Amino acid sequence: MHFNWLAFAVPLFLSLIGLEYLVAKRQHKSYFRFNNTVANLNVGIAERLLDSFTVGAFYFVYEYLHRHYALFEIPSNVWGWIGLLIATDFVWYWYHRLAHEINIFWAVHVVHHQSEDFNYTVSARITIFQAVVRTGFWSILPVIGFPAEMITTILLVHGLYPFFIHTRTIGKLGWLEYVLVTPSHHRVHHASNPQYLDKNYGDMFIIWDKLFGTFIEEDEEPVYGLTKQLDSHSFLWQHFHGMLEVGVATWRANGWSAKRTALFGRPDSVDPAIREELESRFLSADAAGRSAVHNRTRRFRGYVAGQLIGTLLILFGFLLFDTYVPGYLQFLTALFILLTLINCGALLEQRQWVLYLEMGRIGVLWLALYGLLGNPMLIVLGYIGALSLWVYFSFIQKRYFQLVYGI
Repeated sequence: MHFNWLAFAVPLFLSLIGLEYLVAKRQHKSYFRFNNTVANLNVGIAERLLDSFTVGAFYFVYEYLHRHYALFEIPSNVWGWIGLLIATDFVWYWYHRLAHEINIFWAVHVVHHQSEDFNYTVSARITIFQAVVRTGFWSILPVIGFPAEMITTILLVHGLYPFFIHTRTIGKLGWLEYVLVTPSHHRVHHASNPQYLDKNYGDMFIIWDKLFGTFIEEDEEPVYGLTKQLDSHSFLWQHFHGMLEVGVATWRANGWSAKRTALFGRPDSVDPAIREELESRFLSADAAGRSAVHNRTRRFRGYVAGQLIGTLLILFGFLLFDTYVPGYLQFLTALFILLTLINCGALLEQRQWVLYLEMGRIGVLWLALYGLLGNPMLIVLGYIGALSLWVYFSFIQKRYFQLVYGI
């Protein structure tokens, strides 16, 4: 059998997250909170899942641009690889900086900055929307003359490095602070302290920040998260609130000039009242407060953690055997994982419609079983469906919230 060995990145990163957790405990530091950790990993799972469907399209973009528009033909030798690494990091700096300075880019990048914790799980907060925007920036590389094979390889290496700088367990690193982006530098970037805002955009090399005047050292304890904290662990709200805010601001702007400013102006130009209005429409009142009370129960935390662990196992198997999974089962697996991620966020938000997501997940499992086992399962599935509806109306609907939320 031919395995997709990149799937082993999932258990590797989880092991490193576990190691960081143990180190933090040894240092008597509370760097991990349950809700934040679950929300961070949920975003990362979705990106890993959807990236498995889009990575081929990204490669095609690079290959097409190189074949038709390359200005030079850069060879795959030592100097070519070094040049590509430096060019990739330079492009990243400007992508990252513009993602903080232009509303339409910030709307997708903001997800990475929502966590009020700062640990390895925060590195997982990358969305597929952000991956698409980054591909647009990196598309300059094949036009310069770097082959698609080199670009996709270097992006894997370049993408690994940021994982290790999302931590509070490592202090300053001596002379490396002058060359590389270190955990200390990146803690500053994720801080909402006024003096730290819009600083330290570098991904691997800190030289770009020093060259373009966006560098600052860490001198006081950072406060992590947004300047106006999200106070929500909803999977859907975390992904789409930024887009909705920019969309509403653009719709309400009078004239094309004002609409252009709403799309391409700075994030602080968006009226903060728009977020409050959208929150009152889409979020349940005091969800964060109620969640903080009920998620202390072992039953609730175990239920959410069980869903998260199960999803990670399914993702690992899906990625490992992706070449052997038929198209319909790929779709159903992806749908089941996404419904589970939305479900986890809804549980953390104490939303009552979470029960319908549970039923939807069961429905997806039925379809997968039918696809795998064929027509003989129709009678069995019909019986299970009828029985489930009876159980739902007679028992589950009344007992579910008591069992899960403890109320």
